[in-house]
Amino acid sequence: MREMFHFLKNLKGNAKSVVLTEPLWSVPFNLYAPFFTLYMFHLGVMDFQIGILLTVGRLLQMVFALLGGVITDKFGRRLTTLVGDCLSWSIPVLIWAFSQNFWWFLVAALVNSTWQITAVSWECLWIDDNAEDANKLAKIFNWIYITGQLAVFFAPIAGFFVERHNLVPVVRVLFLITFVSMTAKFVLLYIYSEETERGAERMRETKNTSLSQLLLGYKDVFVQILRSWKMMRALALQATVGVTLMISTTFFALYTTQNLGVPEHLMAFFPILRAGVMLVFLFAIQNRLSIFKPRHVMIVGILTYIAANGLLLASPAESPAWLAVFTIVEAFAMALLLPRLDTLAANVIEPKERARIRSLFNASILAVAGVFGFLSGILSDMDRRLPFVLNIGLFICMLVILIIGRKPSDSGEATPPVAPASSAG
Repeated sequence: MREMFHFLKNLKGNAKSVVLTEPLWSVPFNLYAPFFTLYMFHLGVMDFQIGILLTVGRLLQMVFALLGGVITDKFGRRLTTLVGDCLSWSIPVLIWAFSQNFWWFLVAALVNSTWQITAVSWECLWIDDNAEDANKLAKIFNWIYITGQLAVFFAPIAGFFVERHNLVPVVRVLFLITFVSMTAKFVLLYIYSEETERGAERMRETKNTSLSQLLLGYKDVFVQILRSWKMMRALALQATVGVTLMISTTFFALYTTQNLGVPEHLMAFFPILRAGVMLVFLFAIQNRLSIFKPRHVMIVGILTYIAANGLLLASPAESPAWLAVFTIVEAFAMALLLPRLDTLAANVIEPKERARIRSLFNASILAVAGVFGFLSGILSDMDRRLPFVLNIGLFICMLVILIIGRKPSDSGEATPPVAPASSAG
């Protein structure tokens, strides 16, 4: 822990600004996130409509993910992040705060889908100047994960008020708080960051090139991805895990409250338990795993995820303690798998084309998620256990990709390291 805090203290530039301002986004997000699906449900949005929202949102995000790379290159990492964040988060949370029915959520989903533009610019803003140092990159990822997990401990505030008041008005107030906090984060990050060297270079290179011409350049970038087995494998893994996280985040609260009879206010405490376990893991255990190959640790993480979903499906009714065990097992799985997968993807991407490759990655992931969003909504409408059965099947597919899908001859791409201290975004 001393090493980790020493690293954070001496961190400079955009990376430090990103890490220190992140709680202004993650704290309010974790206040409303455990109740978001229930909030829609209480306002009359049905399970299959939630699936429609997931699919429409993901398909639109796919379009904006493709635009993200060229917009980031043309207008710069810093400005794109400010404008994109305000558009994709500040406006939607206001719409959510006053939502009345499905159509409000649909409009908000349309606007919120633009966050895929800043998913590219924000990542480039701090990775550009640190991409050459893989160990440093992994440690920065650690701190971004850690700040996100620490934010979860504010969730009981929301649970306290939900237990004593109606869920809908409480969540409306949380959205208004979110608007103020997130907007402050976006402005502060813009003030305390600088355009990266690579960003300034790309702005000069694309100054006299139209967005349509830049989009045509995706053809060569796409071929570059297809020719790299490691990039294709990282893409397949990220797409699959993205679907499983979408399913878990969306349907856990509905399944546990409506089918298992767990009180709604307890939804705020499961993320806390998960965050606590992950933080203990990250600070006390993660460094000991550096002696193992990242691929082997990821395989164990996937097996643990399968076990966690099995526990959830076997949970008896009105048993928060059983769900707590599920949450603990799932937290271990997340700590084992997600940081290494993010680090793997960051390291196999060609630095000179980071923005456009990241855009194609995100667009492909969202295309897959869009299909499964609609499917999971239909499955939940049939039986709320089925989305988690689907998760198990997807994790088995990930195992196949990791165990069988290897091609050592793919030269020029090193195995991504994991930070010795921890590996927590």
